Amino acid sequence: MAFAQIHVKGLRTAKDHTYYVSKQRGRSGLLRGAKGMRVTGYRSLVTTHDWGRPVGDVNGIIQDGITEVPVLLLETDVGLTGVGVGQHADIARIFRAVEGKDPRAVTTIYDSMLSQVFKSGHAGATFGAIAAVDMALWDLKAKMADEPLWRTLGAMDCFVSGYASGLCHGLSDDQFAAHYEIWSERGFSSVKVKGGADLGRDIDRLKTVRGIMSKNTSRPGLMLDVNESWNAKQAIRHLHEIEQQLDLTWIEEPVRRWDAAGLASVSKACRAAVASGENLTGLEQYSPLFEAGALDVVQAGSVWGITHFLRVAIAAHSRNLPVSPVAYDANPLAHAAAAVPNLIGIEVQDWKWPAGLSVDQSIEDGGIRLGNSPGLGIEVNEDALIPRSSEGWAASSGPHCRPRHAGLQLAPATAKRK
Repeated sequence: MAFAQIHVKGLRTAKDHTYYVSKQRGRSGLLRGAKGMRVTGYRSLVTTHDWGRPVGDVNGIIQDGITEVPVLLLETDVGLTGVGVGQHADIARIFRAVEGKDPRAVTTIYDSMLSQVFKSGHAGATFGAIAAVDMALWDLKAKMADEPLWRTLGAMDCFVSGYASGLCHGLSDDQFAAHYEIWSERGFSSVKVKGGADLGRDIDRLKTVRGIMSKNTSRPGLMLDVNESWNAKQAIRHLHEIEQQLDLTWIEEPVRRWDAAGLASVSKACRAAVASGENLTGLEQYSPLFEAGALDVVQAGSVWGITHFLRVAIAAHSRNLPVSPVAYDANPLAHAAAAVPNLIGIEVQDWKWPAGLSVDQSIEDGGIRLGNSPGLGIEVNEDALIPRSSEGWAASSGPHCRPRHAGLQLAPATAKRK
């Protein structure tokens, strides 16, 4: 079978940067029960999300608040298109395991993608490509059934309870308070604050959101995410001071994501639950943490796909642990979150959508209310996509780059290191 791969540079609307499609595409078929339905190609698009505020964490800040949003369109021979969101730079290598397959066999195809790259490994960018395809396959499967994905996955209710999380480390105190007032107006009663650099500031901010969210509940949920910036002893000392003044619901990634012994020691030493973050990819990365009793709340990143989340959720459920998805643009994991038995809540980072995407869901009543549009409920208007005008997540000063001295301070720094 012949293929065409075209790279287009300098598009004004940043629509396509890759087009890869079987020359045998276009065969007819039925949406329902089509025996010959096959995946024939993909298109890789990009747009941006303007957060309208600085976004980031203790590792770095994106001051202009504009980040890139890769979008994958997976095509079939009956003209139906699946949508996936998230980085998928390794798509060409992954697609070999997908081309020509019936998209309804989504979990089998997922394992085929893992097998395709088992020698070189599937973490990082490769896992992101697998995830984007996985989302698009689930989107296709639900569209073929003419129902929303939450229904295909077996959920009874389209509402998913959540907590507010504004990637707020770069906001001034006034901006911080004003931002969470908006979340309070949308019915949220739990908040995750980004911290880790200044313990006094962290405590003050937790107290601020406790006061704001008290409008909706007498006992707001308070979470602190320090994004792997502490070491175990530092975490224990800091959490002891925090818990003298606050009832902390959980501490997220207090030490490195893979440090099973360190996470377990923190969990044993504090009252708060210890939560994993969004960076673990594959059950093999969770297994040592489960075995060490290192996690009290199990999280999985939206950018790692739906099948991954479902498997992590069941692994956690078998150990009587709650699960929570970490947010991403358009909240694709909300559909899967609605269907698992051990959901504790989903992170919600914004109530606006990336340019050119319309998403059938609303952020209200302290969570996400999913719509009834088939599939993920994400529609792509290619004419409205906006190209990236800055480095976004890739910036060396942004949150995706770890600072040199992270985790190496037992006491607060007294002078700025260069």
